[in-house]
Amino acid sequence: MRNVTIVEAPSVLGLRPTGVEDLPAALLGAGLAEGLGAGHAGRVEPPPYDPERDPATGILNPDGIAAYSVALADAVGEVLDEGRFPVVLGGDCSVLLGNLLALRRRDRHGLLFLDGHTDFYQPSAEPAGEVASMELALATGRGPRVLADLEGRGPLVRDEDVVALGFRDAEESAAYGMQSLPTALHALELDTVRALGAAESARRAVRLLTGDGVGAGYWIHLDVDVLDDAIMPAVDYRQPDGLTWQELETVLRTALSGGGAVGLTVAIFNPRLDPDGSIAQSLGDCLVRAFDSQG
Repeated sequence: MRNVTIVEAPSVLGLRPTGVEDLPAALLGAGLAEGLGAGHAGRVEPPPYDPERDPATGILNPDGIAAYSVALADAVGEVLDEGRFPVVLGGDCSVLLGNLLALRRRDRHGLLFLDGHTDFYQPSAEPAGEVASMELALATGRGPRVLADLEGRGPLVRDEDVVALGFRDAEESAAYGMQSLPTALHALELDTVRALGAAESARRAVRLLTGDGVGAGYWIHLDVDVLDDAIMPAVDYRQPDGLTWQELETVLRTALSGGGAVGLTVAIFNPRLDPDGSIAQSLGDCLVRAFDSQG
């Protein structure tokens, strides 16, 4: 098993304080750290939440997210510099920016983006101004400079170094007027994953993420709404269908094999929608099995 260290990142600055901030406590309470044999690098607390959209950028908490991204990048960077594998427990998907900033400070890396949504909104199309619906666009350098050019290092990841796998929101995002995914970004929507099979889809993703120029490795971002709504209803934005537990485990196991992965985010799970803790347990077990397969 990899030398895992957990970083708690309970920020909901890119969403709303509906319960997603309790994700780290729920997964740790379900035994994730013990199952992974993981160390603990502490908790990065977010600044206060502001419910009003910023008039200049049209998004929620831009300055708070920028500051939080720097703080999270510092914490993740320390774990990386110790030669350990950070598992960052969000929070909402805006925490991806801090994780990628840590990598961008060091080298060129790729991103395996596992999400039921593409999260490529521009502020004018995002109904609530939530960065958790636009973090992939921001990470690739699109959007307000305060977040799209953190520390003057934007984009944090190049289009061609991203594989988005498992999304199923094309109709919804088109209806809202979301900007199109760039042609250089590798898109494997849910129907494609089903046609290829989870294992082959993951192998294809890994090949793309370990090609020319991306030799430093790749980050895995897991938004749990990539899972089937029937087994993962504990999310704030639900939609039908999605990956099974076995499919997710297969994708993660494949992505974690071979040494290319350098870190992992888990985001969006809302424990308040899991009153008996059974979904947290299933999620933790899935993660442990995926890591266990690394020997």
